[in-house]
Amino acid sequence: MTIATPSFATLLTEAVQKTRSVTCVGLDPRKANLPEPMRQAIAQDRPEEWAAAYTQFCCGIIDVVAGKVPCVKPQAAFFEQLGPAGMISLGEVVRYARSKQLLVILDGKRNDIGSTATAYADAYLGADSPWQSDSLTVSPYLGQDSIEPFVDVCDQRSAGIFVLVKTSNPGGGLLQNRETDGQSVFQRVAELLTELNKPRLDSHGYGPLGAVVGATYPEELAQMRQAMPHSVILIPGFGAQGGAADDVKVGFHAGGLGAVVNSSRHIIFAYQRPEYAEKFAGNAWQRAVEAATDDMNQQLNFCE
Repeated sequence: MTIATPSFATLLTEAVQKTRSVTCVGLDPRKANLPEPMRQAIAQDRPEEWAAAYTQFCCGIIDVVAGKVPCVKPQAAFFEQLGPAGMISLGEVVRYARSKQLLVILDGKRNDIGSTATAYADAYLGADSPWQSDSLTVSPYLGQDSIEPFVDVCDQRSAGIFVLVKTSNPGGGLLQNRETDGQSVFQRVAELLTELNKPRLDSHGYGPLGAVVGATYPEELAQMRQAMPHSVILIPGFGAQGGAADDVKVGFHAGGLGAVVNSSRHIIFAYQRPEYAEKFAGNAWQRAVEAATDDMNQQLNFCE
């Protein structure tokens, strides 16, 4: 007898309920912001040294937030910046997060057409993939046929994707807000996600196609919550980019379900923030991460 694997949406909803947290911790390691002891340990400024430091740093964050939050979001760009050594580090971080029962949203914003989209999906999605990430951020701007290969792999491996709908950056409106036949581009993307999710809903009413909608546009976030009832929304822009708890609350369904809120710099480099700097200096950076995570969880206490 084959036991069906729970979908990514189901696993994320259950993780939110278990941790009573809607916080997603972004893993965005940057050389200049690493704790001073790690930077001082770099002897020759070689990519391999920085990659080892990134692994140490990110795994140290994972140790702190495991059990406190449902998921983490490694940003592939910072690892890719180091070349092959960075990609090895990224793989190590993903596997370590999974070993700590954290769901992994790999932020790579991938896409292409045809067999190339299939290759991206095969590479990144699911426990059986080489990268073993539970979910991946995906760009929709090559059209529906570029998204469908990702959906097919989600179906096969109980994985998920988060499609860019309304991003948090100020320049996103150049394309996303452009209207055709009385409908903006981001509204049409939202409509497509709803169409593709409908035959794939789990017991909570969510499908594998999530959406990225920024906290910096709360009115549009509220609209997208209504337009995409079956999508889990990944909400960036909280904290360092200006989004607040009242801004993101409109992205949730009852009981604090249907969305997770990402914070990267505000948590992982919390030891540099004025409210934590004096108390958690030097080697106490992990305690600052813990304090910032607890503070964010308290601010976003939407779970009943």
